[in-house]
Amino acid sequence: MAYDLEEQEQLESLKAWWNQYGNTVTWALIVVLLALAGWLGWKYWQRTQAADAAVLYEQVTKAAESRDAERVKRAATDLEEKFGRTAYGPMSALTAAKVLYDAGDLAGAKTQLQWVIDHGDDNYAPLARVRLAGVLLDEKAYDQGLALLKDEPAQYAGLFADRRGDLLAAQDKREDARAAYRRALEKLGAGEAGMRQIIQFKLDALGTA
Repeated sequence: MAYDLEEQEQLESLKAWWNQYGNTVTWALIVVLLALAGWLGWKYWQRTQAADAAVLYEQVTKAAESRDAERVKRAATDLEEKFGRTAYGPMSALTAAKVLYDAGDLAGAKTQLQWVIDHGDDNYAPLARVRLAGVLLDEKAYDQGLALLKDEPAQYAGLFADRRGDLLAAQDKREDARAAYRRALEKLGAGEAGMRQIIQFKLDALGTA
């Protein structure tokens, strides 16, 4: 009997607690379950997006291998519009920009590179800035190119300095160009011997001060 009374007291205590906090606990569980469902849904959506984007990116790379500039442009634009938030977006835009540049379509190359600058992350956007500055160098838009190379990220300091040197040399600002090339040599790693040789050649071509 004592056991039944104790059990009954526990049940009454539990009922009282539930009456006071049950609604809050229920809503908390609903929020947690919704958050979990949302997270799982998001991960599934990401996997689906990445898989579909990979198919389109393959089309971009195949078109690039055949140097089909128009097909590259169409496939890259399609990928950017549908899957621009995946890593394949900036990858395809950089690939398309190279093919279009080689085909002489500077306007198309600039459009693709600007897309990467606007939508790419810290891995891709700086590369696009360097390459777009190179296109502007060809167009003799030197000041626009130099403006793109401000606020250089540390991991791309060597590339930024090298391109800055090219633009300054084209403006016949020899001393500034020398300083930029020296900075590029300073920032490039020892494993980038080929690029270091090219930069040293450009530095030597400027002559001594």
